[in-house]
Amino acid sequence: MFAWLCENPTGVDALTWQELPTPEPAAGQVRVAIRAASLNFPDLLIVQNKYQLKPPLPFVPGAEYAGVVEALGAGVTRLKVGQNVACLAGTGGFGTHVIAEAAMCLPLPDGFPHVDAAAFIMIYATSHHALVDRARLRAGETVLILGAAGGVGSSAIQIAKAVGARVIAAASTAEKCAFCKGLGADETIDYGSQDLREAIKGLTGGKGPDVIYDPVGGALAEPAFRAIAWRGRYLVVGFAAGQIPALPFNLALLKGASIVGVSWGGFARQEPEASAEALAELVRWYGEGRIKPVIDRTLPMAELKAAYARMGSREVKGKLVLVNP
Repeated sequence: MFAWLCENPTGVDALTWQELPTPEPAAGQVRVAIRAASLNFPDLLIVQNKYQLKPPLPFVPGAEYAGVVEALGAGVTRLKVGQNVACLAGTGGFGTHVIAEAAMCLPLPDGFPHVDAAAFIMIYATSHHALVDRARLRAGETVLILGAAGGVGSSAIQIAKAVGARVIAAASTAEKCAFCKGLGADETIDYGSQDLREAIKGLTGGKGPDVIYDPVGGALAEPAFRAIAWRGRYLVVGFAAGQIPALPFNLALLKGASIVGVSWGGFARQEPEASAEALAELVRWYGEGRIKPVIDRTLPMAELKAAYARMGSREVKGKLVLVNP
């Protein structure tokens, strides 16, 4: 097998494409021939030693992938050789083969392509957990999505519309706002050229959004929170801007608002049955055509560094996916 190996987590440039022994699965594990793997923001942080997950060195990055089960370890009965699966394992995806825990593999129904499957679990599970579970978003409510043109943002637009909410998509350029409109957003805000707080007020008649979905953080957080509706729910999804904001607690008091943490990984570990039910609903929604990953582009697995560079340029709309021949 071949894989991108991180022997020293000092950044993308330190990754090397190496030939490694093809591993055999232990009990409860499977070997997956990787067909596609998506690039997510944590995949950048982990090779910079900035992510909360710090795997022992050396490791193969790539949190999310899809492929074909190639070999079974002892005791594995829920999967079979030749079965298509997707997995969100944290590491291992940027290569040709990987060993995965069988319990973490999502069996794919017929008609679910590997490229879509590799770009599915992280963004849709996060957005479903955020909007449906944590925020209890209801039909007719208004949700503001920051960073709406990115992977999680685009999934949040689709899930919010599936629930029946009104969506205001906020992004950094007019081009990205047009992209969000194409995904079903009802209104958009270009916070690269508009005052975010004033634009929110204008689009909500001064009431503010019932739910704010924030995977960006940084300087956008406080003006967005100041515009939130009474009893609003502010979803802390991530910090793509790099800066973790510090919100004045008096704002939550004055608005009767909630600051709600969103950690799908923690949810999946602490409440595995509820997480499995959410994933099953998402797979069903995919089959019904209600949600579908937006693929910015696919690149050969050997061009991982070019994919990282594109992600760093903030030009990505949707998801970047690496593919093996």
